[in-house]
Amino acid sequence: MKTLYFDCFAGASGNMILGALVALGVERAELVERIKLLDIADFEIEFTTRDKSGIAAVHAFVKVPHEHAHRHLHHIEKIINDSRLSDAVKKRAVEIFTNLAKAEAKIHGIEINRVHFHEVGAMDAIVDVVGACVAFELLEIENFVCSKIHVGSGFAQMAHGKFPVPPPAVAELLQNAPVYSTEIEGELITPTGAAIIKTVCDEFGPIPEMRIERTAYGAGTREYKNFPNALRLILGVCSPKSADLGFQISDFGLQGEDQKPKTKNQNLFLLETNIDDLSPQTLGYVMERAFESGALDCWFTPIQMKKNRPATMISILCSSEKKEPLTELLYAETTTLGVRVAEVERSCLPREIVAVETEFGTIDVKVARYGGEIVNLKPEYEQMREFARQSNVSLREMEKRILGKLNLPAE
Repeated sequence: MKTLYFDCFAGASGNMILGALVALGVERAELVERIKLLDIADFEIEFTTRDKSGIAAVHAFVKVPHEHAHRHLHHIEKIINDSRLSDAVKKRAVEIFTNLAKAEAKIHGIEINRVHFHEVGAMDAIVDVVGACVAFELLEIENFVCSKIHVGSGFAQMAHGKFPVPPPAVAELLQNAPVYSTEIEGELITPTGAAIIKTVCDEFGPIPEMRIERTAYGAGTREYKNFPNALRLILGVCSPKSADLGFQISDFGLQGEDQKPKTKNQNLFLLETNIDDLSPQTLGYVMERAFESGALDCWFTPIQMKKNRPATMISILCSSEKKEPLTELLYAETTTLGVRVAEVERSCLPREIVAVETEFGTIDVKVARYGGEIVNLKPEYEQMREFARQSNVSLREMEKRILGKLNLPAE
């Protein structure tokens, strides 16, 4: 499971998260182009590398025209929902601002629709939040985990006056999240940073068992002596061992202890085209390229076209960010003159990859559950095939021995 870990040893803010995501590998130009799908005034994001106590960190500075507007939640929802962003990005961004509004409403003792956003309603904050959501989608993050959060100390100047750190809205947002304070003065975790992290993270604590792929740092604005004011992001793949799967309630769509796990629903795109003049070798090559380019699935269906010509329908299932490159692939590698594009919803079982130690070596097993019950176990075919050849054991016998090593906890 592709996991993003927020290491908040110096707290977090919206621009720190955005800077760290770019440092993690999100293409700057593509990120900005996606954010421009919002119907907002012209903006720029200046990305610079700064030295934070010896650590190179990316600082993101959003430049927007000066404005006097103070927005309510419905104004921000309209800006986001009227855009051409993907549904997943819209949903997550609106959820972040809704959580902010709920915290503010509780603090002020008013209805949520009366909450008057100040700093977090400004256009640069909207760019920070939407930019983070776009980057999460581009990186295809499936799981978010956060460390204990360093909140800072002292007092912070807010729109309504001077408040102790963490300010009321931040303290409300971080309910049930582990926090701590040190001698470092200042507001280290901002409302925007707290809202993003609390909205996407289901788990708080130490770095989970994972295979680290990349680490990166987002720079904060303030400078401290001998203290790196930066957010560290760790990107990796979690592959818990069978003895300690570490399943989370949220992995199975649970909203409460009495509810049963649900399937996961995803909004995907189905690309299809009919071909009657392409060689089988080229068709095979197209399928290989489709999977290499990020297709979730690709298949061929024999069909009959006009003039009774035998033909093949090419079908590709993909995420929203892969729709354009895979459409371009079909135009470049086939003779098609048009591609049908349909948005579809896929329901799938939550699954985990379990590393199983066997006499042959470590083999990954895909585990799927429904309603708390295991309904499918499948060892990784390529690994199993390689071990079977090396050990001179039949594939069926190899699978039997692997599954016999599993000792999965009951749900």
